[in-house]
Amino acid sequence: MLCQVAPEAYGAQLAEKESRLRALLDWQGELAVFPSPPAHYRMRAEFRVWHEGDDTFYVMFPPGDPKNPQRIDRCPMACEAIDSLMEPLRQAILLEPALRQKLYQVDFLATCSGQMLVTLIYHRPLDEAWAACAEVLRQHLPIDHIIGRSRRQKILLERDFVIERLTVDGRELRYQQIENSFTQPNAQVAVKMLEWARAQAARIGGGELLELYGGNGNFSIALSDRFERIVMTEVSRTSIRSARFNLALNNVTNIAVAQGAAEAVSAALAEGGTVGQVNLGDYRFSTLLVDPPRAGLDDLTRQMAARFDHVLYISCNPETLARDVAALKATHAVEAVALFDQFPYTHHIESGVLLRRVR
Repeated sequence: MLCQVAPEAYGAQLAEKESRLRALLDWQGELAVFPSPPAHYRMRAEFRVWHEGDDTFYVMFPPGDPKNPQRIDRCPMACEAIDSLMEPLRQAILLEPALRQKLYQVDFLATCSGQMLVTLIYHRPLDEAWAACAEVLRQHLPIDHIIGRSRRQKILLERDFVIERLTVDGRELRYQQIENSFTQPNAQVAVKMLEWARAQAARIGGGELLELYGGNGNFSIALSDRFERIVMTEVSRTSIRSARFNLALNNVTNIAVAQGAAEAVSAALAEGGTVGQVNLGDYRFSTLLVDPPRAGLDDLTRQMAARFDHVLYISCNPETLARDVAALKATHAVEAVALFDQFPYTHHIESGVLLRRVR
C-alpha cells in the first residue's frame, strides 16, 4: 500500500538490491551496505489533497494511475514528526474555510533537530485572511514555518528553509535546507553516506578536491577537514547561495564555490581557465567527487575524470554508474563500493564507488 512499510520484508529487499548492484558493477569484493530504518525514515513528504463533501483528506496515486487517488491517513514511511502532525493539521484545515478552500497539496519538510516546515499549495489567490489563519495554525501546532503557494504567490510565515543538524563522525554539521530544493530525504542514511565519503577521503590521504554537482555543500563541508583545499561547483543559483550560507554556518574557510555546469567545468579545467570567480589553474587537484543526476556523467566529464588520481562517485542510478565505471576502468581500478538504502521498499539504489588511477 502507498506510504506504508513492511519491516518483515525489508531484509530480503535489501539483499536483492545488493545482488543487483554487484551484478551491474561486476564486483566480487567487499560491499559496504548501509540499511535504512525500516520505518519513519523520510524527512520529506508530499501529499495531494482531496475534497469530498464535508471531508478533506490526503491522497497519493499509484504509479502510472493518476486517476485513482488513494486516501492516506497515516504515513509510517515519514519521520514520526510528520506522521504525527498529519492528522492534527488535517483537522485544523477542516475547521477553517480560509485554509481549506481549494487547497491542492501539502508538503512537509522536517529535520532531525526538530524543525518543521509545511507548505500549503492552492488553486486560488491567497489573502490576509489566509495569512491570519495560517499564523494561528503555526502557533498551535508543532510547525516552525508555513509557506502559502498559489500561482505567482509565495507567502512566508516566517521563512522558506529549515536548519538541519547532522552528527557526522562525532562532529555536528549544520545545513540550510530550502523548501522545494533537493535534500537527501533519509537523514540517517545521509549521515552514513557522509561518513563513508570521509573514510574514503582518509584513505586517499589529502590533497586538493574538485566537486561537481555540489548542491548545498553537503559533501564538501563534511570533507573540508580531509582535504587542503576544495572547489565545489554547482549549476543551480539557489543551491550556490545555500552552499555559501552553509559554509558560513559551519565556519568552513577552505572551500571555494563556483557556479557552472559540469561540462563548463570540464572545459575550464582542460584549459586552466575560470569557473565563476574561481581560477582552476591555481589548483592541483588529485581527487574528483561527482554526485550526478540520474543520467550520470556526460562524455566530456567522463574523459576529465580519467585524469584524476582518485574519483569518488556518488550515484542515484546504478545503471549509469555501471556505464561510467566501466569506461573509467581503462585508467582506474575500483577500490571500494557501498550501497546506501535511501529509498526502502522501492527499486531505487543509492551507491558510492572509489576509483584509483592505475595507468
